[in-house]
Amino acid sequence: MSWLTQTLTSSIGKKVLMALTGLFLCLFLVVHLIGNLQLFKDDGGYAFNTYAVTMTTFTPVKVISYVNYFFILFHAFWGIYLASSNRKARSVRYAVVHNQSSWSSRNMALLGTILLVYIVVHMGDFWYKFHNKPLPYVQYTEVLATGEIFSQDMPEDYTQDVKQVEFVNADEGTKTVIVKDLYETVAFAFQNFILALFYVLSMVVVGFHLYHGFQSAFQTLGINHPKYTPLIKTIGAWIFAIVIPAAFAAMPLYFYFKQF
Repeated sequence: MSWLTQTLTSSIGKKVLMALTGLFLCLFLVVHLIGNLQLFKDDGGYAFNTYAVTMTTFTPVKVISYVNYFFILFHAFWGIYLASSNRKARSVRYAVVHNQSSWSSRNMALLGTILLVYIVVHMGDFWYKFHNKPLPYVQYTEVLATGEIFSQDMPEDYTQDVKQVEFVNADEGTKTVIVKDLYETVAFAFQNFILALFYVLSMVVVGFHLYHGFQSAFQTLGINHPKYTPLIKTIGAWIFAIVIPAAFAAMPLYFYFKQF
């Protein structure tokens, strides 16, 4: 296995690790966005709350989540390490920065560090609270024949051993779900102007980071062809640098302005 060790510790090998973990995190962003879009459903948080339970209790998803957490930390600290190594390797820093590279490409380590701070805040705001704090519970009753959903807050002292309880009343034709109300936690948090603004600005940073990072990852992996490179750059610039960050930024804005 010495060849593998030598490859991964070489200059190109280190960049390949950044590229592979970065592309995995891009895929995670897409999946995470699809799930979080449930916040916009007009169902009192039913879809989002049940989604949150699935993401934290279904074993295959939990395993992938922990792999993702590891890749986030690895990608962040590996990027900082590479940036620091590159600076040390240059005896004299460039006096003039030419226009061949974009601002985001020259500041990937800075952007990545800001995103690491954002992730810590984000995990503390929602992931940690969902797992460790006594969040309120909400009961949803779905009329199976029509799909109508009615919600009712559970008493403050209500608790249950699992995050979600579900049962069907065949006589009444209803399904009842009692679940931790993470939706209300998100809605309340984003009524805070400072927190909402922080999330929006963080998504701007995500856009800049992905603008260069997405296409750079493919170049590092040797996927650089006149036929495919323009498509990769288009996907990176529009989907990952604009559409996905804008969709995430819309969530705090939605809840902030919804309170008025």
